[in-house]
Amino acid sequence: MPVNRQLQANTNMQIIPAIDLIDGKCVRLTQGDYARKKVYNAHPGEVARAFEHEGVRRLHLVDLDGAKVGKVVNLKVLETIAAETSLEVDFGGGIKKEADLKSVFSAGASIATIGSIAVKEPETFYGWLKTYGGDKLLLGADVQGEKIAIHGWTEQTQISVFDFLEQNLERGLRQAFCTDISRDGLLQGPSLELYQAIIERFPSLRFIASGGVSNLEDIRRLEETGCAGVIVGKALYENKITLRELKPWLS
Repeated sequence: MPVNRQLQANTNMQIIPAIDLIDGKCVRLTQGDYARKKVYNAHPGEVARAFEHEGVRRLHLVDLDGAKVGKVVNLKVLETIAAETSLEVDFGGGIKKEADLKSVFSAGASIATIGSIAVKEPETFYGWLKTYGGDKLLLGADVQGEKIAIHGWTEQTQISVFDFLEQNLERGLRQAFCTDISRDGLLQGPSLELYQAIIERFPSLRFIASGGVSNLEDIRRLEETGCAGVIVGKALYENKITLRELKPWLS
C-alpha cells in the first residue's frame, strides 16, 4: 500500500504562501525577470482571504515594484490585507530607511523582510536588529550560484550567502529565507543541497526555504531537511499543489 505522505506532516514546519505585487496585482515572475510576469489576480486581498479560509496563518507579501525602485510602493495592499484578515504578514520590497520600517509596521505587517539594505548598508540593518529584535525582521538572502543578489534580483554581488548569514547572525539575526533565483518560478524543485548546507552550518537560524517548490514531495523533503518554513508561490497559483493537500501542515 502506498504511503500517504500527507499524514506524515510535521506541523513544526510552516507553510507560507506568497503574494508578489506589481501595480497592486498578484503576480509571479520567472527567475526574477520582470519581463516574464504573469498576473493571477487583480485583487490580492481576495487571494489573502482565500488563503486564510483554508487555514493559512502566515503570508509572505512582496512589493516587487518597491524592490525595483528602492521605495515601498504597495503599502495600501498591505493595509487592506492586514485589515481584512488575521494573517501574520511578513512584508518586503523597497524598505530602505527606518521610516519605511515604521510605515510597514503601522500598516499592519508583523514582520519586515529586509534584503538589499542589509547588503549595501549592513550597519543600518544591524541597528534595526538591535532596535526591533530578530523576531521582527526577516532577512531575504536571495542567491544566484550561492552569491547574493539584490534590488529585486536585478543586481548580482560576489558576497557568499554563507558569509552573509554568518555576519548577520553575529548581530542578532534569528530568521532568514533563501531563494535560489535559478529555480524560482520554474517548478523544478527546491535547492535542497544548498538549504541543507545552510541549516547544518547555522543550526540556530530559523531557516525558510523559497523557490522551486512544485509538489508535495518537495514539501516533505524540505521538512526532512529541517526547514522551519517554506514559501510556496507558483505551485499554488498553477494548481500543482492545493491548500487542501497542505492541510496537515496548516492544522
